Amino acid sequence: MECMKTRAPLLPIMEKKWACPLALSTTVCIIFLVTSMNMGLLSPLPSIFSNFKAWNLTGPSPEFVEIKFSSNPPPPAGPSIPRLAYFVSGSKGDLDCLWRTLQALYHPRNLYVVHLDLESPPAERSELASRVANETVYQKVGNVHVITKANMVTYRGPTMVANTLHACAILLKKSKDWDWFINLSASDYPLMTQDDILHTFSSLPRNLNFVEHTSRLGWKAMQRAKPLIIDPGLYMSKKKEIFSVTPNRELPTAFKLFTGSAWMALTREFVEYCVWGWDNLPRTLLMYYTNFVSSPEGYFQTVICNAPEFAGTVVNHDLHYIAWDVPPKQHPHVLSLADVPKMIGSNAPFARKFGTNVTVLDKIDADLLGRNNGSFIPGGWCVGNPPCSEIGDPTQLKPGPGAHRLAKLMKRIVHLKTPGWNQCK
Repeated sequence: MECMKTRAPLLPIMEKKWACPLALSTTVCIIFLVTSMNMGLLSPLPSIFSNFKAWNLTGPSPEFVEIKFSSNPPPPAGPSIPRLAYFVSGSKGDLDCLWRTLQALYHPRNLYVVHLDLESPPAERSELASRVANETVYQKVGNVHVITKANMVTYRGPTMVANTLHACAILLKKSKDWDWFINLSASDYPLMTQDDILHTFSSLPRNLNFVEHTSRLGWKAMQRAKPLIIDPGLYMSKKKEIFSVTPNRELPTAFKLFTGSAWMALTREFVEYCVWGWDNLPRTLLMYYTNFVSSPEGYFQTVICNAPEFAGTVVNHDLHYIAWDVPPKQHPHVLSLADVPKMIGSNAPFARKFGTNVTVLDKIDADLLGRNNGSFIPGGWCVGNPPCSEIGDPTQLKPGPGAHRLAKLMKRIVHLKTPGWNQCK
């Protein structure tokens, strides 16, 4: 009670103390508001706030989370280094060739899937898996994957297409952070370093698909499109040649057929289109090419050129140097030392077909790749002693003469084309 009695007299005094300043500030605010309306000062207020907002975004990091959200788009990013997803496949007796090609292609930034088909002896497939598991660099990065459950693959049959799509699905499952899918065989070999390729591809639009193609079937219409074939690899565990059945079929009218090289560089977007198949075209054509002779040389060409959203992205080149005999045979000419000048002059990043004679590969290693004693190809990522025994910065590229050659090729097949050009004719 005593406390109440002592505090009670203060209340009127406090009310009187604040009454005058409150009345004065209210009067000033009213005068400022009326004056602002008469002088038109209210209209610029939004712009004043905008200027503050812009200043605030360029100033120190804000304290409040709400201010961090801005409708302004981020500045455009500069050219970034792409990531390539390789599929390298082989068959019986290809273990050493496949391993050499894999090491020549290796870069920590890329992804790799390797496969020896079911015709390969179990010992070879097991040895491939063991080599990958025991390679220190591969294990540190974890970007080399072996298909341990081997597929039956018949040359010229649809099982080769199925095998390629299988590798695509694995790469998509492992990561979606890659830009191009490139399929190679154990008979292929690079003509330039991965630093050369990555450097040059950094300047390319990421929607380009490198697919050699033509709609002029010629003799292939009668000898490949019309005959119906069966691939025993679809239902047998032993490899056998495809065989024909009767009667022949007519050329399709629902879609246009294209043919070309079985080797290509496809964008991740197009690979997803083929694998996930949100449109029915890839599945329809997969069933059609099940009975087609040499379906690997037509399936992807026909899919991409009949899909309007991708037809305009095609570059008519397979990124390979391939020499054919005259007249051409079923398989390309086996490359030798005499072919090296033409390989270099093609400016292509890859060449095929190489046989078991390693002399020409040794020449390519020494003159074009700077590779010694079966080691990895030197690049910006290579550190340690011996070289490339440790992994440095994968984004550190050291392009060499191969990058200049590849840039010349891209200038010829890509940069001289007009925007929106369509080669699917």
